[in-house]
This record gives sequence, structure tokens and C-alpha cells, in this order.
Amino acid sequence: MIRDLLAAGVSSGPLLTNPIFATLIPILFELVKFYRSAAGDPEDRVTNVRKVRRHYDFVVIGGGSAGAVMANRLSEVSGWRVLLLEAGPDESEASDIPVLANSMQGGLFDWQYKTEPQPGRACLGLEGGRMNWPRGKVLGGSSVLNYMLYVRGNKGDYDGWEAMGNPGWSYEDVLPYFRKSEDNRNPYLAADRRHHGVGGYLTVQEPPWKSPIATAFVEAGVEMGYENRDCNGAKQTGFMLPQATIRRAARCSTAKAFLRPIKDRPNLDIALGAQAMRVLIDPVSKQARGVKFRREGSVYTVLADREVIVSAGALNTPQVGMNGLFQDD
Repeated sequence: MIRDLLAAGVSSGPLLTNPIFATLIPILFELVKFYRSAAGDPEDRVTNVRKVRRHYDFVVIGGGSAGAVMANRLSEVSGWRVLLLEAGPDESEASDIPVLANSMQGGLFDWQYKTEPQPGRACLGLEGGRMNWPRGKVLGGSSVLNYMLYVRGNKGDYDGWEAMGNPGWSYEDVLPYFRKSEDNRNPYLAADRRHHGVGGYLTVQEPPWKSPIATAFVEAGVEMGYENRDCNGAKQTGFMLPQATIRRAARCSTAKAFLRPIKDRPNLDIALGAQAMRVLIDPVSKQARGVKFRREGSVYTVLADREVIVSAGALNTPQVGMNGLFQDD
């Protein structure tokens, strides 16, 4: 029956606007969720804790690309209680589908930010001189909205950050953590054990399907004298097929990679729809000691016996400070 409906949907009009297909998709998503739950799938959804404790060892603000990793690593210590606060919901089955990345932006999972006008300098062809600036408001953060390219950045940037007075940020310092997190599924890339890792939480690979023009693009670069490079290897200048955070042809967000496998850890609580209002600062020690957050119209306070970690993304993390949210209770 499902095969017949799919055939009818494909043959009778554009796939995403066909009413048969539009009816079928929610049913398929519900079947997937039911299967994962019934089969004990390690990629089943996390539990949205309804009642939080008064005290935790660590409170992590933001369950995005960084916060999901922080919650995972901290909760490895069984004696530490960790609370992860995420303002948005969990990701959906639709966000797993790479081709739907564009439709994820500007919707429920997006903070829907826009850039400020820069007259004469940027966005000259856009209405009001502004463009969308997608930022994830969802468990997994912007890794749920992006196009899944896995690009670590340039070695010189990390070394430059250390030179500016940030010890521990050199390329050699951070490289072991990239290797630890990575589960590279391309044998010819994984063979470079200095730059790549296997067995980590985050699945990385080249897209399993490649268009003819993608291969031709790399071949053209080689004909022009450029190297066919590994963009996350020793040298980056050249032409290459992209590496992406893909698992079994579906999106591998940081929530899927780092949170779903540990969803049953008893010392980790994940609160969705919980937006941080302010970080509580001890007036004497000037240390962060708790967080006030809003959830479903109510305001809650949780205390952190060790640390508050603000990992709310590249925009929202500084926004917390700039909006004066770091305040004494």
C-alpha cells in the first residue's frame, strides 16, 4: 500500500506539493518514531524531563552544537549531575532528510534572526538590506539547520587564537578532540590517523551519492594543477569532495550524535522549551551559581554547585551578556 501511494504521489505531481504525498509523510514519520521506541533504537528521542532538581553540579545553557557535546562529556562522570537547558524542541524526522535543509530554516527550529542593514556595503539586492541569519532553536542547534558540511577550520586560525593569549587553543591542542569525536566512514580518509578518528560519536563521511558534476569539478581542478585534497587534512588548498555529518544517508546532528546514545544516563536531565533568562552571580565571589529560566509560562531557578556553562551559540552566547542577563540574584 505504501509503495502504491508513493508511486501515485511521484507520478501525479510535484513531490512536496502532491496531496497524497503530503498525507503520507506524517504517517511515515509516526511509523519511524514507533519503530525506534519499540525496538529500543539507540537513536530514539531523548526524554524531556518535566521536573528539574533544585541543585545540579553543572547547568549547561543551550543544547546545540557545543552544548550537546558538553552535556555528553560532563555526564561521563557518574557522580556529577548535569542539567541541559534548550529553548527549542527536539528535532523532527523531517530534519533528518538532507534535501529538506532549506525548509528547516526560518521555521519552528530557527531563532529567525536577520542581519542589520549596512547601507552601501552588504545585502544591496535584498529587501531592506537585510538577510536571514539562521540559528538553531532546537536540540542540536544549528547542526539541525545547516547543510552538514564538516569543516574544522584552518590550522592558522587556531594557532593565531593561542598567540592572542588563549592557551590550549592551538591546532595541536584541539586536534586530539576532533579525532576523539569523529567516526569517519571513508576508509581512505580514516587511514590518516593523525587527522581523523574512528569510533567517535559524530559520523563523518563524503555524501554517499555524488552527482556527475561533483566528480568533474574535482577532476577539472586536478587538470589545472591543483591537488585533490582532504579538506580536514594536513593541507587544505585544493579541490575535494566535501565531508559531511551524515549517518546512513541522513543528517547526523550533534543531538543525534552526542545525546541520543546517552539518553538513559541517570545523572543527565534534558529540559526542552526552557529558555534561560539570566545567570545568577554570587555578589561576593562573583562566580556563577545558578540559572533562572522560563518554561511554559513559569519561571524556575536551578543552582549549580560547580559551574554554569553558557553554550548558546555564536550569537546567543554573547547576547546573554550584552543584554545584561548576567546579574546578581
